Amino acid sequence: MERRSARPPAEPPPPLEANDRLITAVFTGGWAVALVVLLVVRTSLPSGSRWWIWTCATGLGMGLFGLWYVPRLKRGRARTAERRAASRAAAAAEARADATDATADETDETDD
Repeated sequence: MERRSARPPAEPPPPLEANDRLITAVFTGGWAVALVVLLVVRTSLPSGSRWWIWTCATGLGMGLFGLWYVPRLKRGRARTAERRAASRAAAAAEARADATDATADETDETDD
């Protein structure tokens, strides 16, 4: 017979934030090293395997694009999060003001 705990399951931890630029730079560097190695040994590569040179060149190009794009993406997401937080705070403040006004109106009506 299986015993079950009366406690609810623990909350999962928040996701970890990675250093996206570092990860992109490391992989881009890997493609650059592979491209240099293949360019050095290209004469000894069989003609059917020379497509690897273009694969490395494409990986390097995409990595450079990622180094340019990732910071812009993160800044855009941060701006959007700030705007959402500001609009939520404004909506909450407006709701509180409306509730205060409604309470004041009810108080004024009962005083008459």
